[in-house]
Order: sequence, then C-alpha cells, then structure tokens
Amino acid sequence: MDFELTESQTDLAEGVRRLLAGQFPLEQLRAFELADRVVDRKGWRQLGEAGVFNLCLATEAGGTGLGLSEAALAFEELGRALVPGPLVASHLAAGLIDGAADGSVVVGLVEEPPGTDTTALPVVIEHLDDLDVLLVLSDDGVRSVDPGAMDTTRLKRPMDPLTPVWAVPSLPAGTPVAGPAAVAWWRRDGAVLTAALQVGSAAWTTELAVEYAKQRRQFGRPIGGFQAVKHLCADMAVRTELARCAVHAAAVTVDQPDVGDAVLASAGAKLLADEAAIANGRSCIQVHGGMGFTWEIPAHLAYKRARVLATQFGTVDQLAESLGDSLVRPGTGVR
Repeated sequence: MDFELTESQTDLAEGVRRLLAGQFPLEQLRAFELADRVVDRKGWRQLGEAGVFNLCLATEAGGTGLGLSEAALAFEELGRALVPGPLVASHLAAGLIDGAADGSVVVGLVEEPPGTDTTALPVVIEHLDDLDVLLVLSDDGVRSVDPGAMDTTRLKRPMDPLTPVWAVPSLPAGTPVAGPAAVAWWRRDGAVLTAALQVGSAAWTTELAVEYAKQRRQFGRPIGGFQAVKHLCADMAVRTELARCAVHAAAVTVDQPDVGDAVLASAGAKLLADEAAIANGRSCIQVHGGMGFTWEIPAHLAYKRARVLATQFGTVDQLAESLGDSLVRPGTGVR
C-alpha cells in the first residue's frame, strides 16, 4: 500500500496554505480578539471561491467532487492558520444551504441538547452575530433556524477570544432541511474535519515551540539543547504525527467504507487529535517559559481554540466510551 499523498493532494494543501498566509495572517486575526464579529466576509468568500467548502460536493451539484481525504488536508491548513468561524458547519451545509459552498453565506451549527428538561443549562451558540443561517443538529434531523429570531445573551469572556459565544434558553422549532439519515454522516464527517483542524493546531504549536527553542538562549546556549526541552518538543512532534495518521486513515475510511468502520475511525481520530492539540498547546506555553502564559505570545490562542474544538462532535469521554463499547466481545459483555 502507498500511503503517501498524491501530487494533486500536496498541491491542494500548499495552495490552501498560501491562500491563508495572504488572507488570514495572524496579526490580522488578532485584531478581532474579543470582537462580536470575527468572520472576515471577504476572506470567507475567497475560501469559498477556492473550493474549501465544496470539496466533497459532487461536480453535478457545482462542487469539486473530491473526497473527505482532500477536505481533511485543507482543514488541517485552516487549523494551522487558526482561521476563525464555523468552517466545518459551512462545509457540511454545502449543497444544502444556498450560498454555503461559495462562501457568500456563513452557516453555523449547534447540537440540540438531549431531552426536554426546562431546567437544563442554556444552549451555547458560537459566532451568532456572523451567521446568516443557523442549523440545529439532532437525532431527528437537521433544521434551519433564523439566528436573529432568538432571545440571546452574549457571554463576555469566551474561552477562545476568536470564538465569540451567545447563550439561548432554548432553540426554536425552525424548518427541517434534512432527515435523520443525514445526521450520522454529518456527525462522522464533522468529527473528522474538526480533528483535522486540531492536527493543524498541534503542528503549528510544535513549530512555534521548536523555533523559540532554537532562538532562546540560556547559559550561553539555545534552550533547545537542554534535554527537558528536547523531550517536550519531541513529544509534541510524535503526538502530531500520530493524530495526523489517524485523521488521514479516518478520512480514507469514509471515502472507502469497505476498508473499515468509518464511525469508529472518526471517533479515534477525533480523540487523538483533541489530545494532541490540547497537550501541544500546553507544552508550547511551557517551552516559552515565563513569557508563554502572557497574552502577547500566540500560543494561548491555539490552546484555547483546541479546548473549544474538543467539545464539538464528541467530547473525550463520549469518544472514549464509544471506542470502548466497540471492544466488547459479541454475546459476552467482556472487553
């Protein structure tokens, strides 16, 4: 088997990286920290024009006709660049919501809490002021909700300064746009693409830590020469590559379901990618030492984004439980 990327896949990833470097430089993104609106509409349309949101859409529907393997490569670059906004939601909605594929419409997504307990915690919605359409995902299907038709409260101190959030007491009924059959693959593909964002973040924090370790000097030598720092950076690299392999394997399994269980592969990929992004963000801060936890050092942006993404399309406990249940021997109840 040949697990190397094809030339076209490599070109796709490099092209997306060049686009993001020009349209979403970190200095520009940081200007939107803690703002109500963080989605750059011009940049969002450029992402749509570049095909980021319609990579998996069939050519007869106006898409590129590629697979989730190519989409995962593009989303890894988006994660590396810390591009804010409902990227996964807009990708999933391509072909379903007019304007989602070309980036002229920003589509958000929220998972409806299970049950009907009126005492439950409020629903938290990300990027509400930026959204043209809000989709609600539940076991019954997908429905569209008007983002401006809800009683909302802006939360003043979000975890990620580039992911503004609002709380709503409940979600309206809305308009059905997809049935229960779509829910399973939305959750599966959403987990893979979110994991790809996490891999990009993990790779970027690794590069940030290594670069700083080469430049920062103590006792007359770069701190990267000290064994403790070497081990931190080496562990970051290993976590990133392990998660990247899992994400690529999950994406291939989705594209070729006969090779394995795509749902379990996506759960494993998301679990490893969440761990890599969070642990690498923490290690990057540690490598930067006393400067690492300050607002000026961008490592905290990756760490905070990783914590937010780790709550989407399955938490660590939910993913670990689903993987554990898959190991039960049929008919025995024994793992």
